[in-house]
Amino acid sequence: MTPAARAAAAIAVLDRVLLGESAEKALTNWGRAARYAGSGDRAAVRDITFDALRRRASFAALGGGLTGRGLVLGAARAAGAEALWFDGSPYGPAVAGDEPGRRPQGAEVLDCPDWLAPRLRAALGERFEPVMQALQRRAPVFLRVNAARITREEAQAALAGEGIVAQPHDLAKNALEVTENARRIQNSACYAAGLVELQDAASQAVAEAVPLRDGDRVLDLCAGGGGKTLALAAQGAAAGARLEIFAHDAHPHRMADLPARADRAGAAIMLTRNPEDLAPFDVVLADVPCSGSGSWRRDPEGKWLLTEARLADLLVLQAGILDRAARLCRPGGVLAYATCSLLREENQDQVAAFLGHHSGWIMRESRSFTLLQGGDGFGLALLARV
Repeated sequence: MTPAARAAAAIAVLDRVLLGESAEKALTNWGRAARYAGSGDRAAVRDITFDALRRRASFAALGGGLTGRGLVLGAARAAGAEALWFDGSPYGPAVAGDEPGRRPQGAEVLDCPDWLAPRLRAALGERFEPVMQALQRRAPVFLRVNAARITREEAQAALAGEGIVAQPHDLAKNALEVTENARRIQNSACYAAGLVELQDAASQAVAEAVPLRDGDRVLDLCAGGGGKTLALAAQGAAAGARLEIFAHDAHPHRMADLPARADRAGAAIMLTRNPEDLAPFDVVLADVPCSGSGSWRRDPEGKWLLTEARLADLLVLQAGILDRAARLCRPGGVLAYATCSLLREENQDQVAAFLGHHSGWIMRESRSFTLLQGGDGFGLALLARV
């Protein structure tokens, strides 16, 4: 496919996304219909699509409208590729000519929804602009080395043998940032053998901060795909700690791949539909549903779909999960509350409200991660039941 044909394909995909279809589904449907497209073409169309969604407001301004064509034209103008992408060729979009566009203004410059800008400024202070600029770019690809099986240096060398270049990252002790050939990872022998897992570096740092002791019974209450569950298991095994690790999610289908992933990693993880039957636990990790504002590089649709009403619903849900987690934790135990959010409402304010309503709990540690450290944005509070 020519650059113009790739641009035309991205326009078609984005038009479907703007009508309400998820980007992943729209790309899948396009790929099924475009049998002629090679792997490089599919990757290029995907990149254009997600770049346009990360910078939806500024590209719409540059391209003259919030349409698939407007977004891709804005992307082309930002990259200085308008003549290449909009060349009027048979399989490309029509030449733009004098099609209007304008400079982004206000919150458009940072691709920040207007209603969220004051909240994010309050949470981030002087870091607001650089964090929002970081959200306009693609996320790095990180791996978590399975320390129960291999060292970071050994994993780095093994990956290099398969043509995958990765460098240690200081945000987490087992993190590697992939700098070349990231698309080879899931077909690599290292990945198949459970030596490495795809996981953001800040997500790894959150799991590393959870205190584990020999003999602990540990519950990941909102396990999802199980990334942090596996990280906790590897952390315990590397330290020689014998742990019982349980995983639960309100939507069990999200954990469908976890048994296979645990088997590949050599981790013993028990799935439970009703953790109350197994309580109490020494450690409860509650990585709650949230705005996802810290991971909008990976899920740029979430930035534009979030509303004030949806945020209010999430705050109620988070408070309920915290209450449940507290009931599941034994006296003397630890509740680790985490979000992939940058907002105070979901982090500091939520924890303060919990401590105000629950006697017998103290703040043991509070940490926040922003994109300026390299990984996603996260909030973490370690609460001890005394």
